[in-house]
Amino acid sequence: MTAPTPSDPAAVTLELERLRRSVEVGFAKTDGALALLVQRSDQTDEGLKDHEQRLATLERSRWPLPSVAALVALAGLLVSLYTAAQ
Repeated sequence: MTAPTPSDPAAVTLELERLRRSVEVGFAKTDGALALLVQRSDQTDEGLKDHEQRLATLERSRWPLPSVAALVALAGLLVSLYTAAQ
């Protein structure tokens, strides 16, 4: 069997089919890689949402510093008034 000439319609058809197959394989690989990136992005979003929720819980449970300072100042005032009264 001899190799067809480049201008032969059968050779052109064969090369176009090979090219189409290569493009389909490339698109399948790209689609798989994009699906993996989307999955990782979703996991990152879930992790970020969890961390934000935990941070909000911690912020709600701590005492604000100005309130603690006011309580300490009030306690100091009460102790000084008690000692001055005696």
